[in-house]
Amino acid sequence: MDGGTAATLRIDLGALVANYALIASQVAPASVAGVVKADAYGLGAVPVSHALLAAGCRHFFVAHLCEAAALKPHLPADVPLYVLNGLPPGAEAACAALGTVPVLNSLAQIDGWAAAARTLGRALPGVVQVDSGMSRLGLTPGELTILRDQPHLLDGIDLRLVMSHLACADQPDDAFNREQRDRFDAIASQFPGVPRSLDNSGGAMATGVRHGDLVRAGIALFGGAPHGDPAPNPMRAVIALDAHILQLRTVPAGAGVGYGLTHRCDRPSHIATISVGYADGWPRHLSSRGSAYIGGVRAPIVGRVSMDSMAIDVTDIADHLLYPGAPVELIGPHQTIDAVAAQADTISYEILTRLGHRYARSYLPAPAAVADQRSGKA
Repeated sequence: MDGGTAATLRIDLGALVANYALIASQVAPASVAGVVKADAYGLGAVPVSHALLAAGCRHFFVAHLCEAAALKPHLPADVPLYVLNGLPPGAEAACAALGTVPVLNSLAQIDGWAAAARTLGRALPGVVQVDSGMSRLGLTPGELTILRDQPHLLDGIDLRLVMSHLACADQPDDAFNREQRDRFDAIASQFPGVPRSLDNSGGAMATGVRHGDLVRAGIALFGGAPHGDPAPNPMRAVIALDAHILQLRTVPAGAGVGYGLTHRCDRPSHIATISVGYADGWPRHLSSRGSAYIGGVRAPIVGRVSMDSMAIDVTDIADHLLYPGAPVELIGPHQTIDAVAAQADTISYEILTRLGHRYARSYLPAPAAVADQRSGKA
């Protein structure tokens, strides 16, 4: 065990870089940006960004200004760092001082950023996001009409991108993808000469489409499937998670396990309690339905997932693999993050971003030959 931690989370930066290179080859000549919000989906924004920088990535996105403040000192000064959620009122001065690029999602945000530019007496970089059908962030059709009729509202803003977000990119056969692409192209024509960004991970791996100028890759970088079943996942696995056996016991048939005794053993059973629970981001919804693996053999979760531990049935596991401190695979070659997500009735994004801070994190470096590749445009 690693210093009494809950489990060991291994992060393969070589696989991350290989995924970046695959996406870059798919979308060329478009550039690929790394979406490293939520601490790079829980994997560490600083080490992940450094690996992507070495691979040639020159654009990064976070969600909040506080995330940008934490990451910006670790990036070269000439590498843009975009803030997807834009700026709340009053945050303009802090954003300008930090040197980050806000994604402006409303006329109010545009007004605030333009006012900051006037106050500072210099142009400030910005991105305009438009709502092309997802009804989430971005300028509404009414706001776009106002902006078309009053282009001076953008005075003082160095417009770097016009962007939107695909609603159904993980379902490549959904007809709305084509409708939304066409709608975005029509809207973006209101900003002649401004680079365009629409595709996320799912959109990036779509075939037979134009990928614009900048693709924003997130889950696919981290090994998650960009498209849902039945399509095979073309991305390399980036993480592995191993828990540890805390205690072993043998219980008779009929014995109950865990809070509420929700599981009853139907035979004499060997039960192992392992060192991960919902406080570590392991979904409670996996109670009596998820699994772990020991020596490549499935060990079902039995009873409720607790805060700091859970029980697995190891009756069918070879005795020599069972001892206090023995490793237990939760995510790895026998169980992907997408498989865990399916068992928990959720998505791989949630599994990744919920992984807790009690894990000992171990980073496998990218091989120099891979990290030295310069994929996509700077």
